[in-house]
Order: sequence, then C-alpha cells, then structure tokens
Amino acid sequence: MRRDSRFHIAVIPGDGIGPEIVGSCLQVLDVLHERLGGIGFNFRRLEGGAAHFQQTGCAFSEESMAECRKADAVLVGAIGLPDVRYPDGTEVSTHFDLRVKMDLYAGLRPIRSYPALRRVLTDKRAGMIDLVLVREQTEGLLYSHGRGTMEEDQVAWETMRISREGSRRVSEFAFWLAERRAKSRRRPGKVTCVDKANVLSSMAFFRKVFAEVAARYPDIKAEYAYVDSTAMHLVKAAWEFDVLVTENAFGGILSDLSAGLVGSLGLAPSADIGDKHAVFQPAHGSAPDIAGQGIANPIAQILSAALMLDWLADQHAEPRLAHGARILEHAVEKALTLICPIEFGGEDGTAAITKAIMAQIRKA
Repeated sequence: MRRDSRFHIAVIPGDGIGPEIVGSCLQVLDVLHERLGGIGFNFRRLEGGAAHFQQTGCAFSEESMAECRKADAVLVGAIGLPDVRYPDGTEVSTHFDLRVKMDLYAGLRPIRSYPALRRVLTDKRAGMIDLVLVREQTEGLLYSHGRGTMEEDQVAWETMRISREGSRRVSEFAFWLAERRAKSRRRPGKVTCVDKANVLSSMAFFRKVFAEVAARYPDIKAEYAYVDSTAMHLVKAAWEFDVLVTENAFGGILSDLSAGLVGSLGLAPSADIGDKHAVFQPAHGSAPDIAGQGIANPIAQILSAALMLDWLADQHAEPRLAHGARILEHAVEKALTLICPIEFGGEDGTAAITKAIMAQIRKA
C-alpha cells in the first residue's frame, strides 16, 4: 500500500464541452474526497487539443507529455474540433498521441443500461445490458495514422498492422477483465473475439493469437465472431455479451454503436490502459455546438473518473480507491432515478446532474 495519500492527476480539459464536464467531474471528486479516509488528489491542469493547436500551432507540448508520464493518472475531457485539422485533413487528436507515446494498448469501453432511463431497444432484456468492449489501440488499421500515403491525388493508402505481441497482450487483458467481472458478478465469464478473419489474413492472425491466449483461461468461455455479424447481434441482443476484444478501428465503431443501444454516448466512460500509464476520458466527442450552454451531460466523464479510481486501486493496492469507485457508480445510478438528462427528453443539464450526483455521494 502506498504511503503517500495524495495522488497526482494530470488534467487536460480539452475542447468544446470538455472544460465544462471536467469542471463537473472535479467538483464530484472533491466531494468524494470526504469519503475516502484521507486520500486526496493534486490536479495539474495541462493545455492541449484543437483549440490549443489553433492558438499556438502545437496540439500538445513535449513538456505536457512529460507531465502526463510523471502523473499517477491522466484525466481528459474531450478533444477535437471538426473545423480544426492538420494539413493532411485529419482532426487534432491529442488523445491518440497519448495512446501511442504512453503505449496505452487496451482501450476499455464499458457499456451498461440504466433502467430508470428511456430505452432505445424495446425488449425488456435491454435493461440487462452490461458489457465491456476492449479495443487494441497501438496498431490495427489506425496504426496508419500519420503514415498514410497519397498517389498523385488519385489513390490513398493505409496499412493495417497486427503483431503477435500486440494481439497477445490485449487478449490477455480481456481475459483478465472477464475473470474479474465473473468474480464480482458471481457468474461465468465470456470473451468474444471480434474480427474479419474470413477475408483478412491479419485478422486471421489476430484470431490465432487470441485462441492461444484463450487456452490458458479454461474457466472463461471464448467465442469468435465477425465484426459485421457482431454489429447485428449487438442490436438484437446486446445483453448476451460480456467482454469483447477487437482491433482498433472495429472497436471504435462498435463502442459507439453499443453506447447508442443504451441511449447516449453521454453515459459511456472510457479508459486507455498500458502497463505503466493510463488515461481516462468520456467516449464521446467535444460537441462544440452545445458548448457553453450548460446542457452537456457530465456522467461519462464522472464514470471515467470511477475507472481511474479502480485502476489506481490496482496499481497501489489501495482498497479505499476501489470503494470510492463503487460510491461514484452507485451515486450515478441513484441520481438517474431522480433526474433525467436532456438527451433522454428531460430538463436536467450539467449543473443539475452534478448536484444530484454529489448529493448521493454525501448520503453514501
């Protein structure tokens, strides 16, 4: 157990609604501090993102990257503005740079339904959706980011990279996660390998390495599915999935689809995890069209902080942090029985949602 009771968190508010939802999250963590038995946080604000690039010509400085590496964890708001792009036409993506430079190979995208909210799917079992999508984040098709080529403005080339090491470690992470979920939920765990192994040799290789890892986890069921079929089955019966592991680009698409099945990306947290570092941020974008209006939903940001507490608890053998994560999750669930975010047809914006969650933390 770590002796120092204060954790150093690098905070990148980012673009659009990022500063608003990060501000909400920090308020919530300040209230949670009272329930953590002396554990506290030192927050170091860092500038980065599309607006910063527009102002300075640099999306994220090397000095700020060094600060992220020194921090116990990194908390990010939302990055990117549609109209601010690099010369090659791609958007500014500081979060992508963090993944590459800090070797954050496991992208964690938990998706769960909240019964108090309006359902997207009519089947009653939609209230049982509770899955985690794990996307490999250092290679795959998005490995080509910044490496693509153009031939005389006629043909553009991108290259998918799938390695044994990359596939092995993300598969092992998925099985470790399934074991953990099985223990906490007291039910059998399952990992689904999502690929396109029927037409791409790179994906067949990904599946092969996954199978080798699966053999070392006999208590966890291993399944195999093509990405197009998986998209259909998520819409038809998302409650049947537990942990899914897949390539980078496929994972990005399926995680947004899955969030849509429970009603909103505003409920979807995410974590980018490596062996030494981790970054936590909402799965949604910066939504500049609603920035400054006080209507942004901060729940995904707050739930990302809960993921951060769980990761810190594992890293430092500190059970009080894991307890704090459960308090946060319960506070969100309880608050959603009392309020209704605007994207679900309600009238509650950023301040009201934040206030409701803080009230539940104080009651915990």
